[in-house]
Amino acid sequence: MPVAVPAALDPILPLLRCPSCGEALTTAPGALRCSRRHSFDVARHGYVSLLTGTRATSGDDGPMARARRDFLAAGRYEAVQDAVADLAGESAGAGDGARPPATVVDVGCGTGYYLAGVLDAMPGAVGLGLDTSAHALRTAAKAHERAAAATWDVFRPFPIGSEQVDVVLDVFAPRNPAEFHRVLRPGGTLVVVRPFGGHLAELRRQVAGMVSVDPDKEDRLHQALDPWFEEARTERVEYTTPLTRQEAVDLVLMTPSARHVTEADLRDDEGTLPAEVTVSVLATAYRRR
Repeated sequence: MPVAVPAALDPILPLLRCPSCGEALTTAPGALRCSRRHSFDVARHGYVSLLTGTRATSGDDGPMARARRDFLAAGRYEAVQDAVADLAGESAGAGDGARPPATVVDVGCGTGYYLAGVLDAMPGAVGLGLDTSAHALRTAAKAHERAAAATWDVFRPFPIGSEQVDVVLDVFAPRNPAEFHRVLRPGGTLVVVRPFGGHLAELRRQVAGMVSVDPDKEDRLHQALDPWFEEARTERVEYTTPLTRQEAVDLVLMTPSARHVTEADLRDDEGTLPAEVTVSVLATAYRRR
């Protein structure tokens, strides 16, 4: 028996385009399909498999997705989620005002934590999370009743029509400025969150192999976005939060540092893991030029 197509996909369908030919997509038993008969299965976990051809390998594996899900569920990044929702919520009326509901696309959505927070802050808005990781999308597909999820690679042209989206989220994720600009409606908003300064400094001092914050990251970000976007508002979110030992392990394993540090390494060093950590990020809303 085919998997049921999630109800959250219905209001998102007008945005979507077939990644093979660019035609509109419609629902079929257990799949999305275009008029040229290209078909994309809905996984039993609720996300749709749009990514075709060579599979991206940079997404979260199973342990990383579990660590991300569990750490974010503990609420230690709730202030970051609130900042994202605040910046995105200013765009609830983006676009021409004649096409409710508002649409939010989270690129590199992971487990859907930030998308869910934005949808809570924008009653009636609908969302789509895109990620290469099927492991993370299993959680993202259930993160919010108004959120759909699909496999996609940020570095490819998005399977979304031009000027169809009110808000694009990019939270600790790779960026594709040209595609962000293309899919956003005039007046639409891009929200970008990235680490800054002393982010996770305590972990970086105590865990060998932790990836550092690149001091040139801001300059590169501005150079990449400037042709397409202008900065509207930036919020600096900085605070210290306590960590249990398991939360400290999960926090390391949900970051790119998991490529260099194993859970066994962290268990061996468990006595030296910090009991608190500094969270320091910049969250910026950009307007489409």
